[in-house]
Amino acid sequence: MPPVWGCIATTLKNNIVKQRFQPKFNIKKGDNVVVIAGDDKDRSKPRKVLAVYPQKSRVLVEGVNMVTKHLKPNAQNPQGGIVQEEASIHLSNVMLWDAKAKAPSRIKRERLEKGFKRVSKKSGEEIK
Repeated sequence: MPPVWGCIATTLKNNIVKQRFQPKFNIKKGDNVVVIAGDDKDRSKPRKVLAVYPQKSRVLVEGVNMVTKHLKPNAQNPQGGIVQEEASIHLSNVMLWDAKAKAPSRIKRERLEKGFKRVSKKSGEEIK
């Protein structure tokens, strides 16, 4: 069969589209965030980010979007069983938690001589 020419995006495993540049996000691993949309929505309870997946625009947040996983028996777990674990949620469903204002806040990136620093728009405090 001859190759198909045209505007076809190159896809990799797990439906990730190959991108030319790495996307930049204001949320990093270890940050405190609040979930602002979905089943686990609670704007007053900060939670910790366990992982960030920039190519998929998703984050793994502690205690959010819990799914049931069935494990087959193996050498480490000879019994097998059912395990509850977190699944990722979309980046747009979380906001960074501002500790000084005790509320969710938007972020601006201020340019320094080397790199950037993240600053809360609500309190003006730098996010570490």
